[in-house]
Amino acid sequence: MWLALSAFFAFALGLLAAAGPSGAQTNDGAFLLREGTPPPGANDPSCRPSAEHPYPVVLVHGTFETMDQNWAVLSPRLRAAGYCVYALNYGNRGLGPIQDSARELDRFVDGVLGLTGARKVSLVGHSQGGMMPRYWIKYLGGKVFVDDLVGIAPSNYGTELGQPDFRAALGIPNPCVACEQQRAGSQFLRRLNAGDDTPGTGSFTQIATDDDEIIVPYTRCFLRGERRTENVTLQDYNAGLPVTHQNIYNDPFAQRLVFDALDNPGPRTRNAPSPRRSRERTCP
Repeated sequence: MWLALSAFFAFALGLLAAAGPSGAQTNDGAFLLREGTPPPGANDPSCRPSAEHPYPVVLVHGTFETMDQNWAVLSPRLRAAGYCVYALNYGNRGLGPIQDSARELDRFVDGVLGLTGARKVSLVGHSQGGMMPRYWIKYLGGKVFVDDLVGIAPSNYGTELGQPDFRAALGIPNPCVACEQQRAGSQFLRRLNAGDDTPGTGSFTQIATDDDEIIVPYTRCFLRGERRTENVTLQDYNAGLPVTHQNIYNDPFAQRLVFDALDNPGPRTRNAPSPRRSRERTCP
């Protein structure tokens, strides 16, 4: 009996010693296999963050999308620039309850931190993928593990587009819990955006397009935070070039802004291209 108890306690102590900075156990990256085939450059279990880029980048797809659909262009560019890049599939292509998807993100980030030994991650998300991490940050303890959140056409304050039109525009079948939750004024968004909508010490960059046919009006992408927050309208930098909700994540100007936000302390500011025109920016 004593030998059995000794063996158990030795095993338990070993698990505690193996815990990563977020409480995750160090691992060999097996959790990445559960995500399926990643976009090029992502989910390499041997990647270790460098001193120049100490925080892994986690890519978060949008509603009715997958990681390989959203990030086939940006992921290899980030990896070529020296970032460790990770991507996940969540929520049955992002159709399920956003709270559940945020818990999936929590487990995934936990695995990334345990695998890489990093203290924080930076997140880049499209549409729901730019908004959903804010639930993780605000309600699931994620705020201490985030350096940057970069939202590309994020659904932060939802859309005023009618639900039938919203689903039709994305080709989404019924049911879609996350679609209803992304309706402007939904109970989910009222709770998410109550009080501080940029909690923690991380930086928030929102990149929107005034051609957005899904987040209507496009200014509902923006956050109210006064510190560590930057709201950017893409047409300020590429006036006249149409960029829609469904192709903004592959737009070269949008990707320049993503790199700028990741490359310097704080949100997008220092190395971004100069605006070509100004516009009034209003938040909901």
